[in-house]
Amino acid sequence: MTAGLSTKGVAEIGFARRGGATRLAHLYQADPLRVLFPIPAAGDPVQAAIVTTSGGLVAGDRIEIAVRVAGEACAHVTASAADKIYRSGDGAATSAIRQLLTAGDGAALEFLLPETILFDGARLVRETLLELASGASFLGGDIVIFGRRARGERFTHGLLREVWEVRRAGSLVWGDALHLDGDVARVIDDPACFAGAAGFATMILAPAGRNPQSFVDGARAVQAGAPRGVRAGVTAIGGLAIARWLAADAALLRQAYADLACHWRAEALGLPRQLPRIWHV
Repeated sequence: MTAGLSTKGVAEIGFARRGGATRLAHLYQADPLRVLFPIPAAGDPVQAAIVTTSGGLVAGDRIEIAVRVAGEACAHVTASAADKIYRSGDGAATSAIRQLLTAGDGAALEFLLPETILFDGARLVRETLLELASGASFLGGDIVIFGRRARGERFTHGLLREVWEVRRAGSLVWGDALHLDGDVARVIDDPACFAGAAGFATMILAPAGRNPQSFVDGARAVQAGAPRGVRAGVTAIGGLAIARWLAADAALLRQAYADLACHWRAEALGLPRQLPRIWHV
């Protein structure tokens, strides 16, 4: 697809607590994004599932996602399927995703999307900005897969720029940026970098009013149970607990990510020790 046919998709989702329950307070959506609202299971919070009706992003596409959870509300936001970032035909145009996540005082936001799959030659810049009030809680992150591994494809060339910024009460508490360009295959295969992994994942826990260090040992115990071929670690910094994974198999990476999400959502947010049904579709 040429840059002239690129799209700019928008999804704005707002939740607020009214009448003793979290309810949808704002919704704006523009192609190719749509938002669905699955019925949550007992004990689960209100859910929103973002759908990319085009099936994926091509060079030049721009996506903006804004999620706001007002004070004392609780919501789970995910996507209906893995994001696919297609090859950039001219080698220069990029796909761009900007995500702004906001949680008010006493609010809890889960932002747990499934995988982002980078086709060989894809070019993606993704920026996620998280704004937390002093009493807000957050659990979220992302999974990135290097190529269509089931088809024997690897992500050998292209661009990936992945940026996270987390602010608590207006102050920057953690920032992270990954930039892969040029000979991407060499970087992925380097033992000091990704050691030939099929993909990587990051998960962030921001527990309101609790020391994140208290969640580290339990997380390490969960990670220790991951299958062979999954490498993982977790640490506490800036009022957050940060978990990382590398895996030689994309399915094992997703499972390891989900296992810790189940543990942390129960221990830190008081939610069921299982992910919503849409995660298993």
